[in-house]
Amino acid sequence: MSDMEFTYAVARIRALEVSLLSSSVIEQLIACPTEESCLQLLAEKGWGDSDTPLVAEAMLTRETEKIWETMRDMRIDMSVFDVLSYPNLFHNLKAAIKEVCSKEKHPGIYFEDCAISGEEMVNIIKEKDFSRLPASMANAAQEAYETLLHTRDGQLCDVIIDKATLEAIYQAGKEAKADIIRNYAEDTVAVANIKIAVRSQKTAKSMEFMKRAMVECESLSIDQLAKAALNSMDAICEYLSGTAYAEGAKALADSASAFERWCDNRIIHTIQPQKYNAFSVGPLVAYVLARENEIKTVRIILSGKANNLPEDSIRERVREMYV
Repeated sequence: MSDMEFTYAVARIRALEVSLLSSSVIEQLIACPTEESCLQLLAEKGWGDSDTPLVAEAMLTRETEKIWETMRDMRIDMSVFDVLSYPNLFHNLKAAIKEVCSKEKHPGIYFEDCAISGEEMVNIIKEKDFSRLPASMANAAQEAYETLLHTRDGQLCDVIIDKATLEAIYQAGKEAKADIIRNYAEDTVAVANIKIAVRSQKTAKSMEFMKRAMVECESLSIDQLAKAALNSMDAICEYLSGTAYAEGAKALADSASAFERWCDNRIIHTIQPQKYNAFSVGPLVAYVLARENEIKTVRIILSGKANNLPEDSIRERVREMYV
């Protein structure tokens, strides 16, 4: 795209950013007495459509659809968002492999707004025609399928596909011209490695397991991180304190929910400088991530209300907003 075309697209995004949920609106949602009152407030803020029922999943699904409708309306090269679609695309792969191997159907488990729909993915796996998959998926798909088919080890199948997802994201970041995509890929992989280390420490996983699950990145040493995880949670915090993810160590020492919140907030901090960029794809990618973040945050609040959690408990789980 030319600078003029970016300027037009970014101008539209700036107008749309006004409708993003602010921290004060999030506080209003937390203060709502019930899930239904939260949904009513969201409807007043423009969430859903006139025919969208006041049902949490329906409203959240509609808002996710709106993100991509907005991007397509701008007539930009949608391939720039490929890196953001990889988690959903590889989820479809994982779901299809499990469905084919178990011979059980589970409606509603696929993301349809993907380069490969759920139905197509199932056909590829059934026919074992892995060459129809993108290069970043083909080998992992075949390995995961054969692993699950012969060992019935669902966790190992997940590890194979999850690692391939991270590798695809990281490679896309390496090849990207836009700083935001490079930074997003680096942080996404690093944070995923930290999560793997934390879960592995809690469940006493081996070094071999962690090395099989983690993906090399520039901002962390997965060897040092895995060795720390073999030792203790304090050792993980100590290692992280000397990296760019020192704040994550503090959150981890605080609580599990604080750590999960930090993981998502890290991405928001990565994209916030795009508010001041008017001549690149950065603000468009940032808008998509900001919308996904607020949908996740609203889901957390609605779930908390549905389960009658106290306000303070919900508040400690909500994510920071982009605006």
